[in-house]
Amino acid sequence: MLEVARLAGIMAAKRTGELIPLCHPTVARCIEIRFSFPDNETVAIEAEAHVTAKTGVEMEALTAVSVAALTIYDMCKAIDREMSIQDVQLEEKVGGKERPFCA
Repeated sequence: MLEVARLAGIMAAKRTGELIPLCHPTVARCIEIRFSFPDNETVAIEAEAHVTAKTGVEMEALTAVSVAALTIYDMCKAIDREMSIQDVQLEEKVGGKERPFCA
């Protein structure tokens, strides 16, 4: 299930410019999505995106996390109708300089 959510998040990040009006289209060089489990009832999702451009890539990362969470929700809704998606937020933005390709 998590690999499906990871793939959905990556695909969504690559289409962010089509999904959000007036969002600059970018060519993301690397999108990483990580999952962790802070407790037995929580899936934490973190995305990191890199791009070589004069615009930021935070919208791609936020879109990746959102769609990954929606995918998990869709796959688990029959089991737990009490689920919720919470606290999608930008943790850090580094811009203006080219960063190396993800290892």
